[in-house]
Amino acid sequence: MATRTLNKLDWEAYLNRVSKELGACLAEVEVAGLGIGDQVEAEWVTLTGASYDPKDDLVVMDLLSRDDKNVEHLVHRPVELVVNEEAGGLAGLVVADADGQRTILRLKKPLALPPV
Repeated sequence: MATRTLNKLDWEAYLNRVSKELGACLAEVEVAGLGIGDQVEAEWVTLTGASYDPKDDLVVMDLLSRDDKNVEHLVHRPVELVVNEEAGGLAGLVVADADGQRTILRLKKPLALPPV
């Protein structure tokens, strides 16, 4: 698995590409930090979208819970976005925030993304 850190100027376009290709993609969201430890926020639920809002400096992960409720996982003041890619496509990503917490998004199956 190869990881690469994206330039902040590319976050919005990259996450829009991911959202466009998602379909019915199962994902797990974990939050890790010194003050909170590791906590699974969502376990193998449908990821319906991901976006970066530069105006509010916010990464949003849109999820559909097992009881079909829309849930948003928000990362305020993100400072780093690292994508984990393998031969089949995007396997997950990690968003670090200004407080040192990391949100880890894992995809059940790699998501094939078209070339830029």
